[in-house]
Amino acid sequence: MGKTASLTPLGIRRIEALHYYVRDLPRTRRFFVDQLDFAEIGASGPELERQGRQRSAAFRAGDALFVIHQPIGEGGRAWRYLRKHPEGVGTVVFEVEEIDRAFRLLDERGGTLITDVQRFTEADGTLAMFSITTPFGDTTFRFVERRGYGRLFPGFVPATPVATPVATASPTSNNSFGFERIDHLTANFQTMKPALLWMEHVLGLVPLWEIAFHTNDVAATEKRAHGSGLKSVVMWDPASGVKFANNEPFRPFFKESQINIFAEDNRGDGIQHSALSVGDIVGAVRGLRGRGVEFMATPGSYFDVLPERLRQIGVGAIDESVDLLRELEILVDGTEARRYLLQIFLKEAAGLHHDPAAGPFFFEIIQRKGDQGFGAGNFRALFEAIEREQQHPPSSGSPPARAGGPTLPRM
Repeated sequence: MGKTASLTPLGIRRIEALHYYVRDLPRTRRFFVDQLDFAEIGASGPELERQGRQRSAAFRAGDALFVIHQPIGEGGRAWRYLRKHPEGVGTVVFEVEEIDRAFRLLDERGGTLITDVQRFTEADGTLAMFSITTPFGDTTFRFVERRGYGRLFPGFVPATPVATPVATASPTSNNSFGFERIDHLTANFQTMKPALLWMEHVLGLVPLWEIAFHTNDVAATEKRAHGSGLKSVVMWDPASGVKFANNEPFRPFFKESQINIFAEDNRGDGIQHSALSVGDIVGAVRGLRGRGVEFMATPGSYFDVLPERLRQIGVGAIDESVDLLRELEILVDGTEARRYLLQIFLKEAAGLHHDPAAGPFFFEIIQRKGDQGFGAGNFRALFEAIEREQQHPPSSGSPPARAGGPTLPRM
């Protein structure tokens, strides 16, 4: 993308946490602890639950932290979110260097502030934070500054024993699958441009990467009755490396686009998925499948053409065998010799829990082997593989999928 004049950075250090609103906290706890092997690091205390009208628990693997909230009665933040949406990400929390500077810059740039800076003091330090509205549907952004403050937030009760403060980054952990951190977040919009302008002119993010395409046969003939495509733009904060991938539907089949289907299922724009980085995706996927975690299926035809595609895009030889990747359904992409990434997508929450109210949010698992992209080749290769599968359907089995197909990651 063309370079744009960058604004003064907000001083973002990292994505500290995602706040995820659910109707069934015990079910979500089982998923994070029993299947993903996250550690439960604490929960809401009685006073916090009374004030917030929601019950909360926090789960961490490496530096990836998720705070799960279930409504208790009416009126709380989780209740208000779930009145309008299925389960999903309602708050993204950023740790910043200086809270007052971040507040001042956002205020000057027209950010819509929900609160002034709130400050909390305990024996071990101070916590300051404030929140803003965003174009990401009903998802808000929270900015926090910690100076020795060990608890996640006031009223939070850490699990015992706790080896490190609950809010401290911990790139290594005892997680069985080696989850390291949130690599990036992806959001879907029916109209993306306003969000991109907001990210640039309010948050001070800059463009990093973009793609726009539709399946080849649809683009070439426009004779098919359905198809799927997207426009995607990645915005990032160069100082911290925080990245947002952003998608919107791409013609000619706007309504059938997977991005539009997400907006319908989510009842609005929002965070579509969170990518978790690992150091060994083969071992992670094997282990997760062993615990019953379900992944979005990849057509066999994707792997039939994989060696030739890797040759054409200049990656060439990779460390993993195609047979192994086919067995585990792991995707590959890259842009230059021996620099590539490996990725796979879990089923959407609705499919994992067999409950439509669980919503369309899902996880990506990614291992970067020198490539810092977002699987652009996988977008197109998977779309085209699905088209080939649709042209040669099985003689028996499940009925045809909804346009856009559940086997195709809604990237």
